[in-house]
Amino acid sequence: MVFTSTSRFKGWLKPWRDRAIASIALIVVCLDGSAFAAPVSGRWVTAWASAMQSIPDLPDPPPLYRTPEVAGRTVRQIVYPTVSGRSVRVHLSNALGRAPLTLTAVTLAQSAGGAATRPGTSVRVTFGGKPWVTLKPGAEADSDPVSAELTAGEPYAISLAAGPAQTLTAWHRVANQINYVSTPGDHSADVAADAFGRKFTESAWVSGLDVQTSGAIAVAAIGDSITDGLRSSLNRNHRWPDALARRLEQAGVERTAVLNFGISGNRLLSDSPCYGEALERRFERDALGHAAVTAVIVLIGINDINFASMPPRAGLDCDFPHTSVSVRSLTDGYRRLIERAHRSGVRIFGATLPPASLPPAREAVRSAVNEWIRGSRAFDGVVDFDAALRDSAHPDRLQRRFDSGDHIHPSDEGYSAMAAAIPLEMFATAARR
Repeated sequence: MVFTSTSRFKGWLKPWRDRAIASIALIVVCLDGSAFAAPVSGRWVTAWASAMQSIPDLPDPPPLYRTPEVAGRTVRQIVYPTVSGRSVRVHLSNALGRAPLTLTAVTLAQSAGGAATRPGTSVRVTFGGKPWVTLKPGAEADSDPVSAELTAGEPYAISLAAGPAQTLTAWHRVANQINYVSTPGDHSADVAADAFGRKFTESAWVSGLDVQTSGAIAVAAIGDSITDGLRSSLNRNHRWPDALARRLEQAGVERTAVLNFGISGNRLLSDSPCYGEALERRFERDALGHAAVTAVIVLIGINDINFASMPPRAGLDCDFPHTSVSVRSLTDGYRRLIERAHRSGVRIFGATLPPASLPPAREAVRSAVNEWIRGSRAFDGVVDFDAALRDSAHPDRLQRRFDSGDHIHPSDEGYSAMAAAIPLEMFATAARR
């Protein structure tokens, strides 16, 4: 089966709007062998997702951008859904690929740790009733629904057997999760980890995992490396969206998925050869294009402020273009995101830019942008990450305990503090508007 394009859930957003308002309000009240799935009441909600980015097309890329050999091999990726369900579908993306994507087999199974899976849990995933699929460049596709019990917070292995000439031309580079590539052959149904000797910390091809369940909604977190969880502990799920998902679960809120669309190095206004499309260009595909998203938290802008001052590099210059930005250009960009979200019936919350030990001129831009986010009332609400993380004696710096060591990215404790700073009552405030 060959897919050339998809228009995903465009018609679902408006019907979800009224239900979303009620559902979000309920959050705050609560806080005081493959087979087609049997019918399940409820709607589809994306339980896990990731943002894709192009891989620099170079004959001899630097080590960070060298891809593993995948042709005729099986890629096994570990994902953690944030809402439970019993009917599942896998969303594949070749939206940013430069060549066709051919997969000869796809399975979903419970992870048993590392590359191993739990015996008896593997289900074959099909596309239009076929076990294989080819996506042309620019195309995306949902699998057929399959019966599988997914539990929020538990690990699952998605195994994808690649075609004999398959290459990686797009991925999510900072997955912060160890994934695996097998020796040659279709090992998608393997229970043992023996064939999966190659490890890598990127992810590819799968941009979403949906479940069907009643009354569930999704919150999209979109931004740069701080949302991506850069410098958080590998394989530990200590990004701030992970911490937010745990906070909701601990509070007894079990039907709210938290989706992470961070891309390290990403900017609001400019594309990058390494760090993905500008957030305002990818906003609809990533934040708004997944099932049952009713609210978005946006944290973006620090790289726009910084990259103009980065020295040009010979060869691969990931910071290109070195575009200068102003407070006005950034706030105009935010307003465009807000307009698109509201057009889709989605609430959008602006996050202030955390301290980054910037020189005075750049710090002045960061501070002015934060004052606009707090005072303009353009967003449906504000998440003040700056106030949560800054050193009260030196407000241009992170608190030492929240600093991972590079003075920009939070530590695990800092990411947890970010999640704790999100005022959940703001969703109810937005719902009443």
